[in-house]
Amino acid sequence: MKTKIVRHLEKYAMLAMGVLTITNPAAGKSSYHTNTNMTQMTIHTYTKAYFTTGDNVRIAYRLDGPADKPVLVLSNSIATDLHMWDEQIPVFTKHFRVLRFDTRGNGSSGAPVGDYSIDRMSNDVIELLDYLKIDRVHFLGLSLGGFIGQWLAVHEAHRIDKLILANTSSYLGPRDTWNGLIGSLRKDGDITPFGAMFINNWLPKTYQEQHPEVAAKFRAMVLATPPVGLAGSFAAVRDGDQRRTIALITNKTLVIGGRYDGVTLPEHSELIAKTIPQAKLIILPVVHLSNVEAPQVFEKAVIDFLLD
Repeated sequence: MKTKIVRHLEKYAMLAMGVLTITNPAAGKSSYHTNTNMTQMTIHTYTKAYFTTGDNVRIAYRLDGPADKPVLVLSNSIATDLHMWDEQIPVFTKHFRVLRFDTRGNGSSGAPVGDYSIDRMSNDVIELLDYLKIDRVHFLGLSLGGFIGQWLAVHEAHRIDKLILANTSSYLGPRDTWNGLIGSLRKDGDITPFGAMFINNWLPKTYQEQHPEVAAKFRAMVLATPPVGLAGSFAAVRDGDQRRTIALITNKTLVIGGRYDGVTLPEHSELIAKTIPQAKLIILPVVHLSNVEAPQVFEKAVIDFLLD
C-alpha cells in the first residue's frame, strides 16, 4: 500500500520538496544513486532521482531492475515523461536494468528558456550515464527519443550497444510549422490546445474510447509540460536534420514504425532503415505510441532483438 501511495504522489512530492530517494526494499536502505559496481541484488526505484547537467539543468531519472543486468535506456516522446513506459517495466526488467529519464523541458526535468538542440539533449544522456558510472547501454527511443538515439549512435557509438528507433524520423519538417507552434507557445504560454492535438496524433479514436484512462494519463502529461519546455523541444526537432549522418551508424539497429502514424510516417521509418546499414525494419498496425497501442507485440520485438 505504501509503495502505491508513493508512486501516485512521487511527481508532486519531488517537485515540491526536491527529494531524491532510491529504495532497496530487500536491504531496507536508501541511497542517492546506484551504479554498476553495486552488489547483485534487485534494485527498485520508488521515486525519481535527479542530477544536474554541465549547463545547470536538473534532469529527472529512474532506475528499475536487477543491478547485474545489461542496461536498457528508454527515451520518451515529446510532451511526455518517463511514465510513458510504465507498462513495459515489468517485462523489460526480467532481462534488463532499465534507466528512464525526463528529457529536458519535459516532465519533472528543468525547462530552460530558449531553443534546445538534439545535440544538447543527447549530451544530457551521456552526462547521466557518466554520473551513474554506466559505460555502455542498449538504447530505445520513441519519437523525440528516436532523434536522440540517432544522434548518440552517430556521435557516441562506443556508448551504445544495440539501438532501437521507434516511431521517429531523421528529419521532420517543415520549419514554418514548427516556428508557428513555437511562436504560439512563447506568445500565449497556453499549453491547453496541445492536449487534444497530441492525443489525437498519438492514439486512434477507437483506442481512446476503449481506454479512456490511458488517454487521460497521456493528456495529463502534455498539460503538465512547461510551455517554455515544449517550445524549446519543438525547436530541437525543427533543427534535427540527421538524414545524411545516420548513414554513419554501425550499431545493430531495429526500426519500428506505425502503419497509421500521421506524424512520423511509415515512410520515415523506411528511410531510416534504408539509410542505416543493415538495419531491421518492423511496421506495426498502430498510430504513434506503439508501446502503448500494441504493448505485447512491441515488447516482444524489442526483447527478441536485444537478446538475439
